[in-house]
Amino acid sequence: MTNGIDNLLHETRRFEPSADFRAGAVASEELYEEAAADRPAFWGKQSAELLHWNTPFTKTLDWSNAPFATWFEDGELNVAYNCLDRHVEAGNGDRIALNWEGEPGDSRTFTYAELTTEVKKAANTLLDLGIGKGDRVAIYLPMIPEAIISMLAVARIGAVHSVVFGGFSAESLRARIDDAAARLVITADGGWRKGKVSALKPAVDAALAIDGDGSSTVEHVLVVQRGNNDVEWFEDRDLWWHDEIGRAEAEHVAQPFPAETPLFILYTSGTTGKPKGILHTSGGYLTQAAFTHRNVFDLHPETDVYWSTADVGWITGHTYVVYGPLANGATQVIYEGTPDAPHPGRWWEIIQKYKVSILYAAPTAIRTFMKLGRQIPDAFDLTSLRLLGSVGEPINPEAWIWYRDVIGAGKTPVVDTWWQTETGAIMVSALPGVTTLKPGSAQVPLPGLHIEVLDDAGTPVGKNAGGLLVVSEPWPSMLRGIWGDPDRYVETYWSTFPGKYFAGDGARLDRDGDIWLLGRVDDVMNVSGHRLSTAEIESSLVSHPRVAEAAVVGAADETTGQAVVAFVIVRVEQAGDLRQEADALAAELRAHVSSQIGAIARPKQVFIVAELPKTRSGKIMRRLLRDLAEGREIGDTTTLADTQVMNIISTNIAG
Repeated sequence: MTNGIDNLLHETRRFEPSADFRAGAVASEELYEEAAADRPAFWGKQSAELLHWNTPFTKTLDWSNAPFATWFEDGELNVAYNCLDRHVEAGNGDRIALNWEGEPGDSRTFTYAELTTEVKKAANTLLDLGIGKGDRVAIYLPMIPEAIISMLAVARIGAVHSVVFGGFSAESLRARIDDAAARLVITADGGWRKGKVSALKPAVDAALAIDGDGSSTVEHVLVVQRGNNDVEWFEDRDLWWHDEIGRAEAEHVAQPFPAETPLFILYTSGTTGKPKGILHTSGGYLTQAAFTHRNVFDLHPETDVYWSTADVGWITGHTYVVYGPLANGATQVIYEGTPDAPHPGRWWEIIQKYKVSILYAAPTAIRTFMKLGRQIPDAFDLTSLRLLGSVGEPINPEAWIWYRDVIGAGKTPVVDTWWQTETGAIMVSALPGVTTLKPGSAQVPLPGLHIEVLDDAGTPVGKNAGGLLVVSEPWPSMLRGIWGDPDRYVETYWSTFPGKYFAGDGARLDRDGDIWLLGRVDDVMNVSGHRLSTAEIESSLVSHPRVAEAAVVGAADETTGQAVVAFVIVRVEQAGDLRQEADALAAELRAHVSSQIGAIARPKQVFIVAELPKTRSGKIMRRLLRDLAEGREIGDTTTLADTQVMNIISTNIAG
C-alpha cells in the first residue's frame, strides 16, 4: 500500500528560509547543539535569561521521583511580575500590551503600565475577598481584558486559577468547581457572540444551585458587566467587578513564590467520566512558555504585533495569549467574537487595523476560510503579516499552502505546532529562519526536548514508518499531575511505556525522519487489520480541488471490522449543482483516496454536507459523526458551537 503522507509530502513544495528572514531570525542552529550537549543545563540557561528570579535556582531538574518532576525547585519568582512589572521597570511601560477588539466593534487598549495597575487592583480585590496562596479561583469569562487581568491577579497572589471555557454547560462548570474546591467564581453577565449577547452568569447561578444543598465551596461570584443583559442577583454572594475594582488600592507588591507553586488547573474535556484537572506549576511552565513563544514565532517585541486567536478557556489561550506573550513583553491583539462575526472578513479586518505581523490559528478555521474563497481575505491589506502558525490538530498540506499563499502572500513561514494541555507548551515545530518547511508536517522536536515514535512494543520505528508519539525525557512545562489524583496521572500518561509520557497521539516519520502527526490514536481505524489514520485520509480528500474540508470516522462493519466513512464540505466556488452531482462526486472522491493511499483506505461512504460539528474551539466532534454513521442516537451536543448542526447534517444525508 502506498503511503498517502509520503505522496503528499513529495508532491508539495518545500520552503527554505529567505536570506533576509534567516539573517534576522531569533532562533539559530546553535540552540539544538547546545541542548544536545546538556539538556537540563540548556533549560537552566534559558530560564535564567528569559525570566526574573527573586531567588536564583541552584537545582534545575529533579527526576528522582519519576514520573513526578520538579524544575528549578529551590528558586523563587512571581509569574505576574515577570509578565508585567519588570517590563514597566525596564522602561517599557508605554508599550501596548493588549489591543482588545469587541465583536460589535468597540475596542480597548492597555499599555504595560496600565495593565500592571489593573492587575494590582484585581489582586487587592482578591485579597479583600479572602483569597490567598493556594486557594482556587474559577474563571468563566468571554474573551475580554478582564479574563487576562483575572488570571494574572490570581497568579500574582499565589492562588490557583481554573479557567472554564464559556461554552461549557452549568453541569460541566459545577464539576470543575467541585473538583478544584474553588472559593470564588469570576464571570460576566454575558459576552458578544455571533451578533448577540450570550449570557454567562445564569450558567454560574445554575451550576451553584445544582443539588440545592449549599454544598458548593464557592463563597462569592465576581461579575464583570459586559453584555448588559439582565441577571439574577444574590446579595450575600454576588459582587460587581467594577464596584470592587473601583475601591481597590492601586499598589501591590508582588511576593515571590517557589518555582513549583501551582499556577493553574485546566480540565480536559473528555466525553465520559470525571474531567481530568491538569496541574501546571510556575517556574518550569513559564520558562518553556516564554522560550517557545520567542523562538517558534520569531518574536521581536519592539516591532511585532502578535495575535493568537485562541480563547483563554483552552491551553493555547493560557500559554500563547497570556503567559508566553506577556512574559516576552509582546504587543498583542485579542478578539471577543467568532471569525465570521459580524462578517466573514472580520479576522482580516482586524489584521489590517492593528497591522498584525504574527498570526496563530487553528487548521479548522483555515479550512473554513478556504471554503469561503480567497476573495474575502483579498479585500484586505494583509501585508503586515510576516509569520503564520497553526495549532490544535494536524494541518493538511493543501490548507498549509493556501494559508501561506493566500494569507501570507506566498512569502511567510508557516510553523505547524504540536503540543497538548498536558505538555503545557509547544513540543514539535519548525523554527523559522532555521528549518526547511514541509507543508503538513510539524517536523522536529524543539531544542531541549526528547521525542520518539514507538511501535506497540515500545521500539523506536524507523523512517517511513508510523507509531505512537512519546516524550522520553521530562520537560520544564510538563504537567505535574492530575489534581487530587496522582494514581490516575501515572496510569493515564506513564503506564503504556513505563518512564515515557504517552497521551494518545499517533505519528509517522517520513523518509527524512521528520514527524507527521496522525491525530489521536482513537481516531485511528482498523480496517481489515490495517491501521489507517483519519488525518491521512482527510488530507487526501482535501487535496482534491473541489473539497474545502473533510472529516473521516471509522464505523463498525461486519466484514472489515471498521469501514471508512467520510463527511465532506465542497468549496463554494466548486459547489455546482450538488443535488445532481453528489453521487458522482462521492464516487470520484472514493477513487481519489484509493489512488493516493491505496484501495484499503477507499471510503465505503462519502457524504457531501454543508457543515461539520465543531466545538467553539474549532475541533471537529468525530464522536457525533460516528454516531450518525453507525445509526445510533446522536450523543451530547452541548459543547458544539452550533447545536443544530447535527440536524442539518442528518437532513443533508437523508436528502
